[in-house]
Amino acid sequence: MDYTEQSLLFKIRKLYRYIKLYGIKRSLIKVKGQYHMKNNKSFEGKIFHNNNCKNQKSSDRVIAIVGCGNFAYSNIAYYLFKKNKNFLRATYDIDKSKSLSLCENYNGLYASESINDIINDDCIKLVYIASNHYSHAIYAAQFISANKIVHIEKPHAVSYDQLSLLYKSYTENKNSQILLGFNRPKSKLFKILTSYLDKESGPLMINWFIAGHQIEDNHWYFDKKEGGRVLGNLCHWSDLILHIVKLDNCFPCVITSSNKENSKSDFVCSISFSDGSASTISFSAKGHTFEGVREILNVHKGNTLGMLKDFATLELDIIEKIIKKKLFFRDHGHKKNILNSYNALFKNNGEDIDYVMASGIFILAIRDSIETGQKVTVEKKNTGKYSVRINDKKIY
Repeated sequence: MDYTEQSLLFKIRKLYRYIKLYGIKRSLIKVKGQYHMKNNKSFEGKIFHNNNCKNQKSSDRVIAIVGCGNFAYSNIAYYLFKKNKNFLRATYDIDKSKSLSLCENYNGLYASESINDIINDDCIKLVYIASNHYSHAIYAAQFISANKIVHIEKPHAVSYDQLSLLYKSYTENKNSQILLGFNRPKSKLFKILTSYLDKESGPLMINWFIAGHQIEDNHWYFDKKEGGRVLGNLCHWSDLILHIVKLDNCFPCVITSSNKENSKSDFVCSISFSDGSASTISFSAKGHTFEGVREILNVHKGNTLGMLKDFATLELDIIEKIIKKKLFFRDHGHKKNILNSYNALFKNNGEDIDYVMASGIFILAIRDSIETGQKVTVEKKNTGKYSVRINDKKIY
């Protein structure tokens, strides 16, 4: 939904609700992000040099943002700017007007019409990739080969071939680091929840229900090469499941699904893991969610029963104890995850390649089950490599 086209009363109500959920500053930057997406002012030539940029020679300017849409504007650049007002060296987007807008509003040094300028700029040490989904792994491999640190927003790959490309480039370039854009594992309440679950023994029962935004059939998400909503949205919660169950307990796993034929935005899938844990994910997008994506987790392990709602409230039942946590504002972990990648400039905190591969393969296998309606099995070999089968047919 284009909020800028709604009535004044709707805008007031939306802003008021968001202030209650996220606070004044975060809500205002979300509003600015909406108007950033409407910007159509571009620049002439191949590169825009920002003459209004302050401290142009600052050695801090080692970061580029590739893909300058709403998320990059209202989350990535917003938190980096709060950390360091001179963080931004360069921006790139296939839409030059978005690259220009982000560059000007966040005190960047230049905006380019060519990705090669970012690749070949030796002053750039860290690149945040928030472009269209199909391009994530392709750009990341190029930056890794140029020995740059890469933060890849979700999903980090939309095919098994792209995952193999990431694996090859990462293992061949030891001077680089990969960090992933899965923010929710770093949210405060999720960390509290897993700290209690980790004290228990035995398998887990996990149930995610997510209500997402309804989007039009012609939305770019539904372009076949972009991976659809399974890879574009569901990967958040598949990744969280791996964090709850733990990688050592996950494989082999078996995935089944039950969905209406040709459904683009409504999915139900079930997963059984090697340690006896089981999980379901239900994703529904039937209308407009006024408060953004809504998500509820119910989880049970040992004596601990937990319910996490919208990353704002957490309730734990542990035998006779009832523990309740409520945040003043929602915390999806965006700030911590974005700044965690920023900190990679100063210390080696990149992701382990096994986790990068496991998270990518897991969501691709879920997609295969949803699209085919068949059972999909993911196994991890003794060599550390993964295999994927649809029924008995190996596809990876």
